[in-house]
Amino acid sequence: MFSHTRPSWYKPDVGLATRMFLVMAILVGVYVFFGFFLYAFLHVSLILLILVAAIIAGAQLFFADKIALVSMRAREVSEQEEPELHEIIGRLAMQANLPKPRIALVNTSIPNAFATGRDKNHAVVAVTTALKNQLPPQELEAVLAHELTHILNRDMLVMTIATFFSMVAGLLTRSLLWTGMMGGYGGGYGGGYGRRNNNNDAGAIILITLLVSAIVSVISFVLVRTLSRYRELAADRGSALITGSPEHLASALLRISGKMESSGIPQADFRQAQGVNALFIVPAIRGESLAGLFSTHPSTEERVARLQAMAEQMEHGPR
Repeated sequence: MFSHTRPSWYKPDVGLATRMFLVMAILVGVYVFFGFFLYAFLHVSLILLILVAAIIAGAQLFFADKIALVSMRAREVSEQEEPELHEIIGRLAMQANLPKPRIALVNTSIPNAFATGRDKNHAVVAVTTALKNQLPPQELEAVLAHELTHILNRDMLVMTIATFFSMVAGLLTRSLLWTGMMGGYGGGYGGGYGRRNNNNDAGAIILITLLVSAIVSVISFVLVRTLSRYRELAADRGSALITGSPEHLASALLRISGKMESSGIPQADFRQAQGVNALFIVPAIRGESLAGLFSTHPSTEERVARLQAMAEQMEHGPR
């Protein structure tokens, strides 16, 4: 019923797509260097580490939706319970050439939404009660179109792949630290150290490996966060293209961000939302604590400016 091709109206931003490609290319380069270092310099077999990382990544990919829903105490709702949400999401999914995802409701005072699931056939869109009650219909539709674009772009899969070798680096770092604490620096870790009888040399190798692993982890962390910000911009663009009204998403982002700064949201709701902040359309935080290189989302100002530029382009054509 649904083809694997994107809708004809979906026109990606070439500049944004290029930046995403470059970030992924740099990530691949970092990971290739890391693998070469482990193999050529340390003589460590990567099979066990990659196997463990693959299990973690697979669990993350296959169970992320359940974990996110449980952490937010969300419950799936039927069409009889939430006819408005089902109508909007069903209509938008049809426009986006997607199967209609499952719909969940989160009882919280934080106005927000997120989408998760390993692919378009196993996706869920979660909407908070505050978002449903506080946003006008056009803004609610724009937010939901943003979340459906994440599903359309397979963002859950992309981000899992992007973080895969970062997990390998983290596992190696923790493994080496544990080996050191257990006094194993001279004992033959990974089959490579047995050929080195000098404990000082083995200790130096461990320290160098820890340093390289830490550097790879930091670089990949920054690059993955950069990629996440670009994918949020791509989802904003997708929402604007689905609805044909970028200004509605822009006003929704401003409204949600403004609500985050109000005193009406209990701190307990913010604490509950911490685990899914990377999935939210706007992180559930106050102030600019996620700004800069370490943020999973672009600033609201940048997103609104891009959407306003899209609205002008739609109205007057390219300049």
